[in-house]
Parts: sequence; C-alpha cells; structure tokens
Amino acid sequence: MTEAAATTRPVYLADTGFYQDVIQGLSNTPRSIPPKYFYDEEGSRLFEAICEQPEYYPTRTEMALLERHAGDIAGLTGSGCFLIEPGSGNCEKVRLLLDTLHPDTYIPIDISRKHLQTAADKLAKSYPWLSVCPVCTDITDTLELPSIPADTKRLLFYPGSSIGNFDPEEARIFLANLARIAGDGGALLIGVDLQKNTQRLHAAYNDANGITAAFNINLLHRINRELDADLDIDAFDHRAFYNNEENRIEMHLVSNSRQTFHVDGHRFELEAGDHIHTENSYKYTLGQFQELATAAGFSACRVWTDADLLFSLHYLEVR
Repeated sequence: MTEAAATTRPVYLADTGFYQDVIQGLSNTPRSIPPKYFYDEEGSRLFEAICEQPEYYPTRTEMALLERHAGDIAGLTGSGCFLIEPGSGNCEKVRLLLDTLHPDTYIPIDISRKHLQTAADKLAKSYPWLSVCPVCTDITDTLELPSIPADTKRLLFYPGSSIGNFDPEEARIFLANLARIAGDGGALLIGVDLQKNTQRLHAAYNDANGITAAFNINLLHRINRELDADLDIDAFDHRAFYNNEENRIEMHLVSNSRQTFHVDGHRFELEAGDHIHTENSYKYTLGQFQELATAAGFSACRVWTDADLLFSLHYLEVR
C-alpha cells in the first residue's frame, strides 16, 4: 500500500454496545463490565504504559520469543500470506514478524477506532510494500472480514495472552471462530501466559507506579464521558488479585463508601466494599492450553517458551 493509500479509513463494522453492556452489567449480581471497554483512546495509551512497567513481564518476554523465532514462524507459514491480527493495539509486536514473514496483506482489527487508524497509518508508512487494511470492530463478536482470495494462506496473530480474558468455554468459542477465519490450511500464532509464582503475578497487576490502577479507573472516566453518568471517581479503588481456584487474575473496581450514581438516568446504589468485576486473566499450563486449542479445531504444531517458563508462543494449524 502506498503512503497516500495508508490514510484510507478503516472498515467500521458493528456498534460496540457500550451503553447496553454497562447498564446490564451494573444491574446484574455480581456486577461486571466486559474488559473490552477499557480500550478507548486513553485506555489504549495507559495499556501501552503498563507494558513498559518493570513488573509487567508478559510483553518483553513475548517480544523476545517473537524476535528469536521469527525465522521458524516464517518457515512454517511461507511468504505472501494474509496476516490478520485481532486486537492489534499499537501494531508494534507485528513488526517483529513483517520483515521475515513478508506477508502480502496485513489486517489489524481493533475496537478503538482512532487508536487503530493512527497505528495502521504509522505501520503503512514504515512498510510501504505492505498492504494495510484496518478493520474497526469488536473481536468478541462473530468476525467478518473483507474478501480474501481462496488460495491465499491466512495466519492469525493473537499475542499478549489476551485469550486469558475469556472464561475457558468462551475461549474455546473464540478460538473456534479464529479457526473458521483461518480456514483450511490456515494457522494461528498466539501468545499464552503461563501459571507461575503468585507473588510475581500480583506484582504484574499492581505495579508500583499505579499505571494498572489508572487503567482500571479510566473505565469509570469513560462511562462519565460517554454515557451521561455522574460517578464519583474518588469513591472507587483498584483491586487485583490471583484467584487460586480459578487460576486467574481478577481485577475489580471497589466502592470505598456508600454511594448513589446515575448512568443516563438509571440509578445505581453501592455499599462500601461492593465491587464491579472488570477483568479476568486466566493462566494456563502448556497442556491445558493445547487441550483447549484442540477442542476449538486446531492442532498444535510448535510451541516456544522462555527459559523461566513465564510465557508461551504457540503455532497452531487448523485441523
């Protein structure tokens, strides 16, 4: 794609349903809001800052694996594929693959429209030989993409262990949708965080600089900005902890006082200690994840890990 063409607007698909999900989530017991709504422009910026915190090991560990094994990945995939990245964020990790993989087309997919456009334009300018076709949509819905030639191999790239945000059954359904998109002969390259020392996990989601806390709290700011709400931001605290029984990190917004607030005229009451569940991040063993991938229609082809077994990178092929 030429630099001029890189400014082409993304394909805007389904509405995110932010309003409906917030009203429903605050009305439910227990209260919850899906983590996909973290990623407005400010939330996306804060997440990039989280990835730079010394306690947050997943990003630097995964990037080291991608750098080390880019040649192996290219050997498995071949050149000229369609490279599709659901939840593409700032499109930085994919740079570690592009020169070696040399895909024909790159399709970044993200829910944050402005962030997606900025990242796609920047990438297209860095790789003028690459056709960049951004798609703005909610990746948790049934993904429908622009037409891809039937004889072109599709490689889906899903880094960051974002699969951990799904409950195991939801993860199976999501992976099955990715298998459908990849099609016969297609593949998925996916990053998966591994089970480890609880203290290390706790530190990663409670960084000393408070960036993760600000990321969590920003969801309240977004509700106030976009949904005509009057939430008292100071009346909430960030809480993240490891749930040993479920093998997952949980993030919550906890009310620190009795309060009443409104969202577009809907009235909500919270007592001190009441919480809004905002995110899960499941941690897997290698065997657990490969079993999940198999149930979704993939076959495990290769897996790479770091020496400390903090993180894993899986290359899966559609069965």
